[in-house]
Amino acid sequence: MTILISILAFAATISILVGFHEFGHFWVAKRLGVKVLKFSIGFGKPLWKRTYGPDRTDYVIAAIPLGGYVKMLDEREGPVEASERERAFNRQPLSTRFAIVAAGPLANFLLAVVAYWLMFMLGVSGVKPVIGDVAPDGIAARAGIERGDEIMRVNGERTPTWEAASITLIEQALEQGDVTLSLRGEAGGMRTHQLDLNDTREVLGDDNLLSTLGITPWQPTYEAVLGELTSGGPAERGGLRTGDRILRADGQPIANWEQWVNYVRARPDQNIKLDIKRDGQMLPQHVRTDAERDGDAMIGRIGAYPHIDQAELGAMRVEVSYNPISALGLAASRTWDLSVLTVRVLWKLVSGEASLKNVSGPITIAQYAGVSATIGVSAFLGALAIFSISIGILNLLPVPILDGGHLLYYFIELVKGSPVSESTEAMGQRIGLAALAGLMALAFYNDFSRLLG
Repeated sequence: MTILISILAFAATISILVGFHEFGHFWVAKRLGVKVLKFSIGFGKPLWKRTYGPDRTDYVIAAIPLGGYVKMLDEREGPVEASERERAFNRQPLSTRFAIVAAGPLANFLLAVVAYWLMFMLGVSGVKPVIGDVAPDGIAARAGIERGDEIMRVNGERTPTWEAASITLIEQALEQGDVTLSLRGEAGGMRTHQLDLNDTREVLGDDNLLSTLGITPWQPTYEAVLGELTSGGPAERGGLRTGDRILRADGQPIANWEQWVNYVRARPDQNIKLDIKRDGQMLPQHVRTDAERDGDAMIGRIGAYPHIDQAELGAMRVEVSYNPISALGLAASRTWDLSVLTVRVLWKLVSGEASLKNVSGPITIAQYAGVSATIGVSAFLGALAIFSISIGILNLLPVPILDGGHLLYYFIELVKGSPVSESTEAMGQRIGLAALAGLMALAFYNDFSRLLG
């Protein structure tokens, strides 16, 4: 079910991202008098095709959803009737060609603003940035940060959720290096601590930022109490019920859910004698685990989830919503901030100051989209905005075959007074394809590395 949700969420996300990007090219081209022959979401074999309008434009949804294109009338791609030459893309003045090409990435930034605007109006849900464990020798421990501290501000900026805290930490680390955290302790007192994050290779290393700092976010305490049971699973077949508390397994005391999970995983296809507490009574019980493969090993499972204390979880959740005007301002600001942050991280990747493991591809996008879709509409909108900003910036890179490469050619044309030669453009296309193929290979490699652990 999780895989299906990820696939559907990925398809929806890519379709929206590509649709907006290509619509930007399409809309501006039509408004500036260029004839559009085809508007396609996806590549390869058409799954759906319709022809509309006075120009008989083909609208296509194709089989491979990893992109799209707008095909315009162009003398470089085939003969054009004399009566329509003025509508050919290659005949347009430099300003028109520039506007049409730039419209795609700009549409992605506009989509990000709209997605964030809706998200801020609907309400931003998240978990308070309360610190769980602190690694003894980590950056956070050396700075005096303690378990239970809540991050209230980062360099003066409010951080109501872990998402806001993480993004602001990276932004401020890249911009200033030294970061001041305003913390509220478990007892309620306020204090400040300084973090030295000048080492970009450490901040943007192989691990995520929180791991680098040596902290983990707060998590609810899971007692060894059964929550939802898988229908027909070993726990249900063995007579266990939701709400049962596991006291002992084969005579060994079970203190919490993690200990119980580890005990079950170590015993595939085995009988476990249990002592449980149900409705105030102590009862003996037996359960036989299923055996499942996990990588190279076989592990035990009983098909049970932990009971979650909703009151404890609810106390840590926050939700903030804004009126339409305030939400629009915040949306524009968030889009700008994340765009600048993305460019900075890209530069750090190119200069070797950040790990290439930060590059992600379609599999990671699918997982992220799937998780955000299950959380709710606001989370999905936030993910959509982040992806849209990434697509917009990626397409603006000065790499031939991307929009940014074409814009680079137009800039050269503006300077030298004539278009670049066809041979130069062809060579650039080959270089661009090779660079893009290398980037995709790296992204897929990182995706599979994360997937396989």
